[in-house]
Parts: sequence; C-alpha cells; structure tokens
Amino acid sequence: MEEALVGRLEAAVSRLEALGGAGAHPPLGQVDHASAQDPAVVAFDELVASAVGRVSAAAGKIGADVAEVTAVLEKAFLVGKDLLVRTKQTQPTMDSMAAFMVPLNETILEANALADGTRSSHANHLKAAAGSLAALTWIGYTGKDCGMPLPIAHVEESWQMAEFYSNKVLVEYKNKDPDHVEWVKALKELFVPSLRDYVKRFYPLGPMWQPPGISTSKAPYAPCPPSSAPLFSSAAQSSQPKTGMSAVFAEISSGKSMTQGLRTVSDDMKSKNRTDRTGVVAVERKEAHKAPYSSSSKSPAKLELQMGRKWVVEHHVGNKNLIIEECDTKQSVYVFGCKDCVLQVKGKVNNITIDKCAKMGVLFKGVVAACEIVNSNSVEVQCEGSVPTISIDNTSGCQLYLSMESLETSITTAKSSEINALVPDANSDGDWVEHSLPQQYIHAFRDGQFTTSPASHSGG
Repeated sequence: MEEALVGRLEAAVSRLEALGGAGAHPPLGQVDHASAQDPAVVAFDELVASAVGRVSAAAGKIGADVAEVTAVLEKAFLVGKDLLVRTKQTQPTMDSMAAFMVPLNETILEANALADGTRSSHANHLKAAAGSLAALTWIGYTGKDCGMPLPIAHVEESWQMAEFYSNKVLVEYKNKDPDHVEWVKALKELFVPSLRDYVKRFYPLGPMWQPPGISTSKAPYAPCPPSSAPLFSSAAQSSQPKTGMSAVFAEISSGKSMTQGLRTVSDDMKSKNRTDRTGVVAVERKEAHKAPYSSSSKSPAKLELQMGRKWVVEHHVGNKNLIIEECDTKQSVYVFGCKDCVLQVKGKVNNITIDKCAKMGVLFKGVVAACEIVNSNSVEVQCEGSVPTISIDNTSGCQLYLSMESLETSITTAKSSEINALVPDANSDGDWVEHSLPQQYIHAFRDGQFTTSPASHSGG
C-alpha cells in the first residue's frame, strides 16, 4: 500500500515538473486555448510546479497516508487551475456557480474524508492538509456579497486554521525526522506566501467572470437543476429559501467538517445570514442561534453575544470550526464546558477566559488585558498578536504558542502541571522552540525569610 502511494507521489511530481510547458494538466472539459495561455494561468502553473511540487516531494519521502492526502492536495490545485481557465466562460449566477465549483468541492470533501475521525499516527498531517484546501475556494469569489472576504484575506484566514495542526507536526517531529519538518514548511509556504502573493498579483478583487448577456455556450457546466443533490453531502435540505450569491458560496464552500459526532447541519449554517465557510452561527445580527452540535451534558451548546459585551461559547463537543468573526476590544470571550473543540477569535478582544474545558484549542489575534485558563485539561492556546498577561490555574496540560509580539507577556501559573510555552525560533523560518515552565519549586529559609526558586533537573 505504502509503495503504491509513494509511486503515485513520484508520478505526481513528474507531472508537476512538466506543467509549465506543453505537457500541462489536461482540462476537465472543453476550454478556450487562449484562456489557458493567459499570464495569470501560466503563473498558476508555475506555482503548482514549484510550490506544490515541493510538498509532493516531501510527502513521497514520508509515504503512507501523508502521501495519499498530498496527492489529493495536488489534485485540488489542478482542479483550481482548470476553474481559473473557465472563469471567463462563466456567468456568476446562483445556478452556474453551484455547478462551477462542484469539482473543487468534491476534491475538498475527498481530503476531509481522509482526515475525519482518523486514528492515523499522522492525523495532524491529514488535518493540516485537508484544512488548508479551503484557501482554494477564493476562486469562487464573485463580489462583496458572496459570503467570503476578499481573496487575499480568504487565503490567509484559511491557512490560519490549518496552521494549528501543522504546528503540532512541527513540535512532534522537529528533533525526530527532518522529512516531516520539510513537509510542514513546504505546505505553509505553498499557501503563505506563494498562493497569497499569486492572488495579490493577479486576482486581488477576484476572477474576471464573463459579463452578463454574453453567450455561455462554451461554458463547461450546465446550471444545476432544482432537484440536484446538495453539495454538502451530509446536510439536510434547508426549509428556509436562500437568496443571493452568498447562499451559493455557503453551499459550495462548507464541505464535510473534520469533526467527529457531526450528524446534521442546521438551517443556521446554510442560511443567507451565514458569514463564513465554517458552519459557525452568524454574527452579523448578533443574536443567539441554536448550536448545531450537541453536548455531553444536558445544557445546550451556545455561541452567542450577550448584552453586546460578552461572547459565550458553552458546551460544544467535537466542533473544530467555532469562529467569532466580529468582535472588538470592549468585548470579552468566555469559553466554558467545551470538549475536543477549536475556537478562533478573529479580532482583538478585552480578555479571554477558558474554564472547565478539555482538549480545547483557542487561536486569537490578541487581547487587551489577559487570557485566563482555569480548571481545564489538555488546552492549546495560540496568540497571533499581543497578550499582556496569561494566567493558568488548576490546569493539567497546557501548550502556549506565542508570537513575536507576545514574547513580553507575563505568565502566572498556580496548581497546574505540564505547562509548555513555544516561541518562534529567531534563527530559522517557521520553527518553534519549546520551553517547559516549572511546576516544582524549592523553598529555603534564609536571612529571616523564605526564598523560592524553580526546581531544575540535570541530565546526569
């Protein structure tokens, strides 16, 4: 099995090396030859040949399911290239866009299926690769009302969620296996800066779609009939009618979530009020919505803004796609009773509290006051900006990922164990240096008072 996967990767690398010339990937359907020679399309070929080729080469050395998911990633980029060629042949209506994005959506679902509920020893590799593919859906951007940010921001934000898992791979393999480290570095550089810079250069405001009123006879896909199956394969049909291109994007970009215990998708996740690709409750109206995930407790799951000041995230289980999109420095975030979840806070807030959570990951831009972790187990916190104070109380197992801006933070711990802080390595690109914070102390009575120092252990 592994030899076959490595063979696929070697063949993929050979195909990628030939992409720049006459041996380029054949289109999925009829394509205008002039469009394929567009400088933007040629540059995308070059990006695939170099950046995707590097990821594939590293995966070939690892083999196993890392090679398999990387082959799907390669396929997604080739599909993305084909869609870029087709944009000038497509009018962005609800029906045409739903059909247009089907090949990419199906490829993302294929990657998610590999990562969903896996017990693989490479689970973090799979989740990082599968999660990163959401960045390619920038190709479906049709304007400010389509339900996604501008393409550059979309690529960056999509990678941020995947980076949570890629950082885990770096920490695990940094001193063990350079092939895994190379794969992670290549994956990150594929999206940031390579894909981001490509979009910034050629498509900062999105693809150039065919203007209305021009014949679409060359368009490769016919509009979806009303009775077609939903693109979200596990979703129940919404009873609430969708309107506008935002509804189309909500359908084509959601894909299958990489969470366990997912049964159905609520109307809130599929409605016109949805503001992101993740299936999190809409924040535009700042109203409480019924959460789509059930909790192991009798209390209902919540993600809501209370009194305009406090974001409450409670009793979620297995939800890796919790997002607080619209927030400000006057608001606080309180996370309570969540298990096996990942929360992303996309703006800077006053403070964040994580209480009675287990296997919880929190990514945030920054806080004005403090981030507090209390009464919890196996928590991972990543700060992308500044955080003056981090307080950890009665917690077992906490990983802190600090940015360069947050290195001056003050960390206070009490009744806690297995606390590690990871900081960027100034001598390398993308590596982390792990520091274990002491949990044992020596108290000595000297000169009329007790002095306290952390216990250290020699290697002897």
